[in-house]
Amino acid sequence: MFTGIVQDVGRLARSAVRGAGKRLAFTTALDAAGFELGESVAVNGVCLTVAARAAGTFEADASPETLAHTSLGALRLGDPVNLERALRPVDRLGGHFVLGHVDGVGRFAGRRPEGAFEVLRFEAPREVTRYLVAKGSIAVDGISLTVTRPDEGGFEVAVIPHTLERTNLPARRAGDAVNLEADILGKYVEKLLAGSRAPGGGVTLEALARAGFVR
Repeated sequence: MFTGIVQDVGRLARSAVRGAGKRLAFTTALDAAGFELGESVAVNGVCLTVAARAAGTFEADASPETLAHTSLGALRLGDPVNLERALRPVDRLGGHFVLGHVDGVGRFAGRRPEGAFEVLRFEAPREVTRYLVAKGSIAVDGISLTVTRPDEGGFEVAVIPHTLERTNLPARRAGDAVNLEADILGKYVEKLLAGSRAPGGGVTLEALARAGFVR
């Protein structure tokens, strides 16, 4: 699990085909030599497993499933990527709960300045926009952002100068693919509401009593 607070902007250093997948190598200013083999790292919002590491670089395998449902397969050598190591139980949760499981690939549509801030527009598929609400959270390439204006075709976010300085957002150009992950809370709410509409389903006082939560 992650928070969406980017720790470093690394770069794709190597990409090698491995069967139907790829072995990807990234440079980073993080202490890559101290990474544990098998630990999770979010790369542009995609949860990957560290397969090899050395000073200033680490490698991870992208499965065919990952390449088919994220933008990682379109990365070119030297492209900047947002990096975040997995959340520790003692960490401050500065963003929101991000799983690193991409819900859909959207597109960067444009930007406009508002003083020191920028308003960014992203196009998004229905499987993402269905969960968006104004002032709610979304992960864009692993960055925890607040939705300011959602609609059927996408959404806008207002980005503070700190985020622009510490992520790969300034490198985005119109049409660039981005990995999108909606807030997990919206998915749970949808599931519970769907269950409540089914005979005998959902959260009821009777169900809570049977589970021992109420008397």
